[in-house]
Amino acid sequence: MKPWRQLGLAALAVVTLSAPVQAADVVIGMRSEPSSIDPYFHNLGPNNGMLGQVFDRLTDWTPGMDKIFGRAAESWKAINDTTWEFKIKKGIKFHDGSDLTVDDVIYSYERADGYEGGNSSFRTYTKGKTLKKIDDYTLHIMTDSPYPLMPNDTTTVMIMSSEAKGTGAADKNKGISAKDFNDGTAAIGSGPYKFVEWKKGDRIVLEKFDGYQGSMAQPWDKITFKFIKAEPARVAALLAGDVDMIDNVPTSDIERLKNEPKVSLSSGVSNRVIYLHMDQFRDSSPFVTTKDGKPMDKNPLKDARVRKAISMMINREAIVERVMEGVAIPAGQLLPEGFFGRSPNLSAEKYDPAGAKKLLAEAGWGDGFGLTIHGPNDRYINDAKIAEAIGQMLSAQGIPTKVETMPKNVYFKRASKGAEGGLPEFSFVLVGWGSGTGEPSSPLKSLLATHDKDKGKGASNRGRHSDAKVDSLLDQALATVDDTKRAALLAETTDLAIGKNQGIIPLHYQVNTWATRKGLKYNPRADERTTGIDLVPAN
Repeated sequence: MKPWRQLGLAALAVVTLSAPVQAADVVIGMRSEPSSIDPYFHNLGPNNGMLGQVFDRLTDWTPGMDKIFGRAAESWKAINDTTWEFKIKKGIKFHDGSDLTVDDVIYSYERADGYEGGNSSFRTYTKGKTLKKIDDYTLHIMTDSPYPLMPNDTTTVMIMSSEAKGTGAADKNKGISAKDFNDGTAAIGSGPYKFVEWKKGDRIVLEKFDGYQGSMAQPWDKITFKFIKAEPARVAALLAGDVDMIDNVPTSDIERLKNEPKVSLSSGVSNRVIYLHMDQFRDSSPFVTTKDGKPMDKNPLKDARVRKAISMMINREAIVERVMEGVAIPAGQLLPEGFFGRSPNLSAEKYDPAGAKKLLAEAGWGDGFGLTIHGPNDRYINDAKIAEAIGQMLSAQGIPTKVETMPKNVYFKRASKGAEGGLPEFSFVLVGWGSGTGEPSSPLKSLLATHDKDKGKGASNRGRHSDAKVDSLLDQALATVDDTKRAALLAETTDLAIGKNQGIIPLHYQVNTWATRKGLKYNPRADERTTGIDLVPAN
């Protein structure tokens, strides 16, 4: 067993560090490019990491997700069972020189809640909350029932200026289009860095905001993020000195780079689970076929026994060892060890093809059927290779499976609501999720709760898993203030949604690796974000 398996949350492995480098500017080579500068367009890791340097949130997480600290909020407390009070720091300036007040927070939450046209919305964190202005620097957030996770939820929604204006044709999102953010017109935040430019497919440039009043670091005058999708090219750019750091170090290059004297490595287990969604709502699913590829009017994926059998056909250990080069941890639930609210009953599914075939026969599908697995090819570590491996495993066990991967910007739109903006287009998809709240409530609410736009539930439930008892248990957990009781309810909900229903199929938890040039180090983040703020001179 390789040592990666023993890493704790945000564990740090650093080699060949040396004296600090006093450069004022840095260039970071990144695999994944944001899909928009609009902070509410897509609840996606690359967007949240990049834009969190430009826009403040009320609260935020430390890199290891072990503590919440205030950003725009100076303090917060529950003043009764259903009301939280947030005090906004006085003196915070937006990048245009205007003051950040409660009006901007309310405006931002309203825009996030009503956003139209994006992918995987922030409504999971806004629905069921009423924001009330007490004065310019005092905000009350009210819920219908007790809600202990309010400080956790406020680490997610970014705050923009309510005075931001668009330049072109206004859309339905408070009159500002995504284009107005992408060209910088509306990208007015109060974070430590100002947005300068975005050359799509090439770079994003941020500059230090001299008027910043917050608590986050500003280690550089200018940060240039270069988007280098190809793995060999990204490593080559670091070794050639064209960039100061790269993220998503290819698993196949880690051992070689450990012995490279010009390079330092930082690694940590993330809170992201890589998993599979399956169509559980259509009687006839578009990419479920007969074994010879003909359309079917039945959907075997609606049967939990079939979903369980597919899970049993996947050799997670082989994926970790061969595809991930040992740099991942097999998963059986939503979060790795060390996080609050995990189930003690669920471990990674054992590879059992004989048992899987027996279960398929019990479900009436002993002769098998055909599938297509869809996934991104530029979002997660080795994502296309993982999809290929799963396709081969299922095909070998009597479920011939085609594999189709595509760039994430195309993939997520089609996987979420189809090419025409309707229901999810695909039947069987590879996805990943990192918990923004530091516990299973976030993925349970977004991935496994019954899809309900008005309630903000199931925002990323691409398989449309639905179980009234899961919904009820989750609602109880979300309203339970006592940590011990809430943890037990979250574990029970997870046992039902995954252990019994197989609402999704967890595959593995990612271990992320960043590489820097000599003299720098990166503080690895459990949320996987790559920021210039966490890149610092080595001691």
